[in-house]
Amino acid sequence: MHRIVSATVHPALRLILLALALCLSVTANAEEPDVRTTWRLLDYIAVDYASAVSEGRVADEFEYREMVEFSDVVARQIAALPDTKDNQALIRRSDQLRALIANKEPAERVGRLARALAASLLTAYPVPLAPSQAPDLDRARTLFAQNCASCHGAAGSAPPAAMQALDPPPIDFTDIDRARQRSAFGLYQVITQGLEGTSMASFASLSDEDRWALAFHAGSIAFEDVAKGERIWREDDGIRQLVPDLETLAALTPESLAEQIGEDRALAVMAYLRANPDAVGQANDAGSLAFVRDTLDRSLSAYRAGNREEARQLALSAYLDGFEPLEALLATRDGGLMREVEQALGQFRAGIESGANPSELQQLRARIDSLLARAEEALAPEAASEISNFLGAFTILLREGIEALLVVIAMIAFVKKSHRFEVLPYVHGGWIAALLAGVATWVLATYFVSISGASREMTEGIGALLAAVILVSVGIWMHGKSQAEEWRRYIQEKMGKALSRGSAWFLFGLAFVVVYREAFETILFYAALWNQQSSGIILAGALSAVALLALIAWAMLRYSRKLPITQFFRYSAILIAILAVILAGKGVGAFQEAGVLSATFIAGLPRLAELGFFPTVETIGAQLLTLLALIAGFRVSRSPSGPQPAAVEG
Repeated sequence: MHRIVSATVHPALRLILLALALCLSVTANAEEPDVRTTWRLLDYIAVDYASAVSEGRVADEFEYREMVEFSDVVARQIAALPDTKDNQALIRRSDQLRALIANKEPAERVGRLARALAASLLTAYPVPLAPSQAPDLDRARTLFAQNCASCHGAAGSAPPAAMQALDPPPIDFTDIDRARQRSAFGLYQVITQGLEGTSMASFASLSDEDRWALAFHAGSIAFEDVAKGERIWREDDGIRQLVPDLETLAALTPESLAEQIGEDRALAVMAYLRANPDAVGQANDAGSLAFVRDTLDRSLSAYRAGNREEARQLALSAYLDGFEPLEALLATRDGGLMREVEQALGQFRAGIESGANPSELQQLRARIDSLLARAEEALAPEAASEISNFLGAFTILLREGIEALLVVIAMIAFVKKSHRFEVLPYVHGGWIAALLAGVATWVLATYFVSISGASREMTEGIGALLAAVILVSVGIWMHGKSQAEEWRRYIQEKMGKALSRGSAWFLFGLAFVVVYREAFETILFYAALWNQQSSGIILAGALSAVALLALIAWAMLRYSRKLPITQFFRYSAILIAILAVILAGKGVGAFQEAGVLSATFIAGLPRLAELGFFPTVETIGAQLLTLLALIAGFRVSRSPSGPQPAAVEG
């Protein structure tokens, strides 16, 4: 990454210039000392001290003077930091580091203290330690060829002859001894700030993502056994727990990992992780199939030990925190498999609730494992295609949109047929407000708060049941108006009167609840489906669905105007009744998935989520009760003295 070619600088002059630059830096930032620079100096000491001192003697006079100077700067920088409860301890340790270097103590001891001090410094004065997302290594290789190859060579191992005359020459990234002591964060710091006194310039002009990508790429060049590292990473849960996130990986040196798992395994694992940083977090973080497996195993162990409540909570977490975030994406790739996994996980939870034999749960656990293996194949990046992303985005929005559209169009048609045009703004205001609330939900969930799996299911469940209750009332009322005589009586009573303000707000609320529920669910699907590489295709699918929904809305409104009023109310009542039954099942099913309601599964019945039909006693019971309420309401509403819902008629 040395882009500036300069003549050889005399070591003494280089040291003077470096010290002057650092001192000026300290002076200029006396009010706001640079924690990053201090950390980088400590990292430099930890790596390079071994070449300055050997067996208590100075091995390289210039390098040793550099170490002394750096330790002095570190001590001054730390002393100038704002006071905290940890400040005095940091000052004492920086003084200790300076004394160790002055006494030419062994490199192992100096390196250990320098790293410990660097870690404590970042704990006391946090700065960003890792990229916000896994670096793009394909882009990093292009950036390396454009910015770094001229000094380090195309492969990072053979600097051109002209560069080798520099003092010091460009780094050989294949130097394993040096590489094993370097963290990706240390490399990122050098790329960002450059190295004073060397030809290594600052690349701060590159974006933060590009600098992190270069750091991971440069840090991976020395390590070769990627395949072995992948096997170790996938098979050893203990190692995955040692590196749970990108922040840990960015700060980790191969040397420190080797102290915990052995040299050969550490170098192989680092080869894999630095070349595939997106693998970190997939094993133990929420929203992963490995998390599902691990949590189910823990649930089964707790169940066998007699801790049923702990087993229940773990089984619920396996679904809500592990599988549910992936459910939307899997549904776009293989909807049938998604339903199989979801039902199997539900049966596992039900087995715990009912006190099933542990051997039965073990058999179910084995079946789930085979389903998850299929899901891994379906969710693999290579399984994605432009057509699958397009169809996923298209079908998701179309499916969720139609459900809300049917209710809103029926409301609009009803208002128009009743010649109550002054109420239309309330209906339109309801669905528009729901869409705006959906956008706000997306912003909050993306940038400010994380919506838990339980919260997602509870929101969907409450919305579905509330809409179902309202739709039962509206359906019964519409069915009552499907008789010509009843409609004429209604018109005579209400002609010339506008709907009351309360009734208008009722229509606003119904439009809002129905549309927001579908918007919320659509947001969850799109969040799972979205990625930068296919964003254009996904948007194309969404826009295509919007266009088709607009066409359907136009056709429905046009057809409803030609439909005789009694037939309009009859068909609308039937449609709304069907939606009420579907939403009743979906609402209870969501509460079951959130762990609020128990689930008693009925063997042999299919799971038809689109129809709100789940093979449990509770969901089927809720749908039957809704159906019975509708039948009873239809019977009562057809009698001349049948009740009239005040909320609608005002």
